[in-house]
Amino acid sequence: MKKLKLISIFSLLAFMSQAQWTMIWNDEFDGTTLDNTKWTKDIGGWGFGNNESQYYTDSPTNLSISNGELLITAREEQFQTNEYTSAKIITKGKFQMHYGKVEARLKAPMGKGLWPAFWMLGTNIDQVSWPRCGEIDVMEHINNNTKINGTAHWDNVGHIYMGGVIETDVTEFHNYTVVWDSLAIKWYMDETLYFQLNIANGINGTEEFQSPFYLLLNLAVGGDWPGYPDATTVFPAEMKVDYVRAYEFNPNASANELSNNAFLFYPNPTSDKLIFDNPNFDKVSILSLDGKLIAEKEVISNSIYISNIENGVYLLRAIFQNGEVVSKRFVKN
Repeated sequence: MKKLKLISIFSLLAFMSQAQWTMIWNDEFDGTTLDNTKWTKDIGGWGFGNNESQYYTDSPTNLSISNGELLITAREEQFQTNEYTSAKIITKGKFQMHYGKVEARLKAPMGKGLWPAFWMLGTNIDQVSWPRCGEIDVMEHINNNTKINGTAHWDNVGHIYMGGVIETDVTEFHNYTVVWDSLAIKWYMDETLYFQLNIANGINGTEEFQSPFYLLLNLAVGGDWPGYPDATTVFPAEMKVDYVRAYEFNPNASANELSNNAFLFYPNPTSDKLIFDNPNFDKVSILSLDGKLIAEKEVISNSIYISNIENGVYLLRAIFQNGEVVSKRFVKN
């Protein structure tokens, strides 16, 4: 399995950054069949509120596990009145989380009308319906673009949504993560923070996000947002998931671990400025990769402007109030 094939400095750093979290639930997909104590196969083809074209089945041709990976396959085939089949699994009634961190390592297909997603819904959906239950889309991708979308949906006298976008090659494996507490929801790809939403005290009607949510994985075909497949869409289309993991915050993490994790900024790459997530420092230094000082910047309104720096890869260094020095890479383009 790939989880055991490759050990690199990046995986070691990722492991160390997990130190302030305690895993409370996971599925590594190491068996041969779906673990029914963790997931339910959501069967049906009624369009799911988006005029989608697929019928979600429990067939092994749409949902299977092998080589330590979950495989969700969308196929162009008639099923009842639907033109396509696919699969969707949910943890409703089996696992829910109320704040914490959730992540999945997965890769997605590209193609007109394809809509892979890893997301969350409020557990009270049957009582209050959508969008009053709240929705947190850890990742979604549509069609042939290079954009990953992370979005929150809720009700505030009508449907409201806000989110961010990060670009990548979606056909390669990436870690997609949401960190969620009573104050904010934060979206990451491969440890890069690219969007956050303020939910403190239910601001702007965000009370939905102060309650438990369950997890969902699916590969939709067609719908109001992506549109519908055309002659260029390749079937079967595959979404592969290496693992799904959920964590709760560990308050016993060391000060060093906490400050290192707190040195978060986005977007990365960027062309004009970097925005910091609650910085515990007043100034940052920009260095070349060989350690040469390029510039020093005052942090104003949680951000710095870097438009006057040449394009390239740099180190961004901060000195925290406890004296710790932390450096991370960023790309100016």
